[in-house]
Amino acid sequence: MRGADVHQLEGQISAISGLMVEVERLGQRVSVGDRLTLRARGGQEVLAEIVGVRGHAAKATAFAATDGLGSGSLATMGVVQPQGVNSGATLAVADGWIGRVLDPLGRPLDGKGALPVGPLTRRVRASPPSATERSRLGGRLNLGVRALDLFATCRNGQRLGLFAGSGVGKSTLLSMLARRAACDVAVLALVGERGREVREFLEDDLGDEGLARSVVVIATSDQPPLMRREAAYTAMTIAEHFRDEGKNVLLMMDSVTRFCLALREIGLSAGEPPATRGYPPSVFAELPRLLERAGPGPEWNGPTGHITGLFTVLVEGDDHNEPIADAVRGILDGHVILDRSIGEAGRYPAVDVLRSLSRTVPGCLSADEAALANRARALLAVQAEMADLVRLGAYRAGSDVRVDEALRLVPKIDAMLRQGRAEFATLEEAFAQLSTILSEAA
Repeated sequence: MRGADVHQLEGQISAISGLMVEVERLGQRVSVGDRLTLRARGGQEVLAEIVGVRGHAAKATAFAATDGLGSGSLATMGVVQPQGVNSGATLAVADGWIGRVLDPLGRPLDGKGALPVGPLTRRVRASPPSATERSRLGGRLNLGVRALDLFATCRNGQRLGLFAGSGVGKSTLLSMLARRAACDVAVLALVGERGREVREFLEDDLGDEGLARSVVVIATSDQPPLMRREAAYTAMTIAEHFRDEGKNVLLMMDSVTRFCLALREIGLSAGEPPATRGYPPSVFAELPRLLERAGPGPEWNGPTGHITGLFTVLVEGDDHNEPIADAVRGILDGHVILDRSIGEAGRYPAVDVLRSLSRTVPGCLSADEAALANRARALLAVQAEMADLVRLGAYRAGSDVRVDEALRLVPKIDAMLRQGRAEFATLEEAFAQLSTILSEAA
């Protein structure tokens, strides 16, 4: 849109109710997704986005506090000629964004100066690649975390969900992946993050090593829902830029749940009826539009990149069947369950191996590796089944060979799965360690 002839439409605010600002006199050329500038009585400008249209009135939600806005306040919208449409939300992503921290509107937050401007302007609300034009998944991806590499092996272009309650180690696990996973670029979206924890995450968890190959998009919990929602779209747009350059991108979003909560606030304010547990229908329509943008890129003449997506889901009350968790699990290519009881027992990452699943495992493990993983799963299942009897002293050693083997080997498997934040192991090393444990003589 650069160099296009742009003029402004002017309207007035007619009503403000909660998060919603109603604007009239903009004419017939407004649509959902268009951006407005609202002028408060003190002269400050507030960016807003149209989220609904009713008759001649547009319903908009602001990206910042609405203090100072009132009935009669001026609202302006840029319109491109001759198309007669608003340019909407766009980003000009550049390679120089790597190593930077920014907000959902593409403004730097790290005090390192302005972000470089890329040669291509991208729409933030883009469509996923055509299903028939996408390339296939790439080779397996070394995540550097033994629990995931062994029991939820991932491929380039796959999308995994990390499901957990609060305080079970999701952010720490993401920082391990950002530092160690075998990707070209990592893009992190912190959606609705606690403001107090941002610097701790950047400096302690991610560190200079992780940040040097990452782009971090942050929207804290105190910001308006439109900013929290936009953080997810901005991170996805940045990931698509590097994917189209032929790079393998690791996109990590924490969390999809807070993205959906922002959508719920916006939808309810716009007048949508609440449906499942208070979520309006638009939330479940928007989820696949976002998540389907991750994955393999379209097959063009040049190199094809991939976006490997890791999306955390904050399950309410540790209920893994609540609506958002259930919807996300059905869209993604696998799920990893982080269990509070495992973390309380002192094993981190607190991955519940028996409840975690990667749907692409058959295409990325050799026969020997698959046999090792299946045998380890079987031992873990036997140990879990007999845990109560053993704890009560009701099982006598020697009664069952399988149980004896599980009781002997599972503690060693657990010890191997325990991994410090700074510890790294390749996928091949992880399988070698597991093979050594399982090959021990009875």
